[in-house]
Amino acid sequence: MTRYSPELQVQAASRHRNGMCGAPFHVVLFNHEDSRKVAIVFDAPDHCAVLDVAKLAAGDIAFGSNSWRGDVFEETLRHHFKTID
Repeated sequence: MTRYSPELQVQAASRHRNGMCGAPFHVVLFNHEDSRKVAIVFDAPDHCAVLDVAKLAAGDIAFGSNSWRGDVFEETLRHHFKTID
């Protein structure tokens, strides 16, 4: 995992149980630099996906265009969960 801790401002966070037998996860809306992002963070280490919300709303889900390194944000986001769970 990358040891870089980005400056971000969490806007909202929620834990989802993912049905009866799916893997639970957190969903986080946060601001980073000049964009709003959404992260899906599963309980297992190294399982974090980050997307830009505006690009997502425009239908852009392409790798390389709307893909952000989850490992850059994961440690900071998991630290935030400890304060809300």
